Amino acid sequence: MKKALVILVLITVGGVMAIGAWRVATGRGLWSGDKEPATKSASQPDKPTPEISAEALKAAQTDVNIVALISDYVITKDELEKELMKELQPYDYGGYSVKTEPADANGVLMRMVAEKAMMMEGRKNGVLETDMIFNAVKKFREKQLVNRLMQEQVAGGVIVSEAEIADKMKADPKLDRAKAEQALKRAKANTIISTYYAELYKKSNVKKATANFAKAAEIHQRLLLRPIAERNVQFIRNSQIKNELTEAEKNIVMATFKGGKVTLKDWFETIGEIAPPWRPRDLNTEAGVDRLLERALRTPVLVAEAIRLRLNENEALKKQVREYEDQNLLGDARQRVGKETPEPNAAQIKAYFDENKDEFRQSRKLKVDQIWCLHFKAAQAVKAELDEGKDFASVKSAAGGLDKESKISDIYPNVEAYFWPELWKGDPNTVVGPVKGMHRNEFKWRLVKILEKHPGTIPQFSEKSADRVKRTMQSKERLAAMERYRRELLKKYTHKIYADRIKDINPLDIP
Repeated sequence: MKKALVILVLITVGGVMAIGAWRVATGRGLWSGDKEPATKSASQPDKPTPEISAEALKAAQTDVNIVALISDYVITKDELEKELMKELQPYDYGGYSVKTEPADANGVLMRMVAEKAMMMEGRKNGVLETDMIFNAVKKFREKQLVNRLMQEQVAGGVIVSEAEIADKMKADPKLDRAKAEQALKRAKANTIISTYYAELYKKSNVKKATANFAKAAEIHQRLLLRPIAERNVQFIRNSQIKNELTEAEKNIVMATFKGGKVTLKDWFETIGEIAPPWRPRDLNTEAGVDRLLERALRTPVLVAEAIRLRLNENEALKKQVREYEDQNLLGDARQRVGKETPEPNAAQIKAYFDENKDEFRQSRKLKVDQIWCLHFKAAQAVKAELDEGKDFASVKSAAGGLDKESKISDIYPNVEAYFWPELWKGDPNTVVGPVKGMHRNEFKWRLVKILEKHPGTIPQFSEKSADRVKRTMQSKERLAAMERYRRELLKKYTHKIYADRIKDINPLDIP
């Protein structure tokens, strides 16, 4: 309930999440208080490759749930099984390949360890200090700080009574109870937030540099109407803030407050937070500059208060931020490796198609009826009845399984993935199974009666099919390049695998 309420509070804040200028130190891997995003220079010495921490090694001696270590990262059996379940998802969203075998525990664990090494390599190479990721992490951290501030200072006061809910529903008969309660909480949250922020604003001793407002308006008009780089849109791009403002302009102080300041760069970044159709039209005026400055002040003022209350020292927050850093580091590595893969030429595309025509077969499918079972033992019992010669439809109706009303349907290779080869072996009017499949986002056992079998057709090579062949080739090459990169990193970074703790894990047996 409290979590949902915080989300409600953040929604009502509106402009609270605009990027400000506040810089603060926090847990490992984040920027220092005065540090600006930067790219690692060639002259900077390489950081030492971290070894497995002594604390992690000691913990792994007694905790059998720990299955791998690398630096201070600990991977548990629970995390591995969760990742294995993701791998078991048969859907191929890209549609360019079909999984033929389920992932094994060791393979997935090695990938998880290698991904930690990719994160560590990114940290070592200063990826967190590049503009895009630095600002993304900063914004995320500020959002979490404001969220916690609202949770501790505001959320407890958003309480509505049953009488208030009844009155609201009476006043607006279209509202059900849940919507009426939500509307009341939103209104109360708005009132509480407005009062709280007004008091905090006064306490923060905000002082605006009004003498710089005219200059801000002038610079805004320059970027809007006279961009240096050619621009095919009628609004200021974020790249202009980075490239077309001089360092002196970026550092123009627009306002100060207890513990921080807002610069012209922060003011422009607030514009970038607003979708172009809704950006203010009066930023060529001092009054318009002032109104936007009020919005730009909200997050840094709130974050400063959160720091004053030492919310930044919360270990859960530090963990959240580091995990977000890790996501960005991993995404950056994947993108970089993907960009480095060569693009096949026309001759290579045609040759690949000629050698792998069956891979591009279209409309291959099976028409099936299925009996979904609660567990493997139930599926075995159903199979025994079918082996005795009982009618499939009758057994399905009497089985008491998961979905007696499931209808005859078509299934496809890219949806069934590694289950497909076994299903495709079945001839019409035969039953395959027990075999697992996905039933409402869970893997369950089933018996599958094959009704019709459609082999599909291989298309003629054309411009359209060439595009699919190209994407298939690129997808495979990116996967191969990523695998090579992982192997290289695992040679570089010390890691430890507890193979005996995963030897009995069968992905298809994970509940």
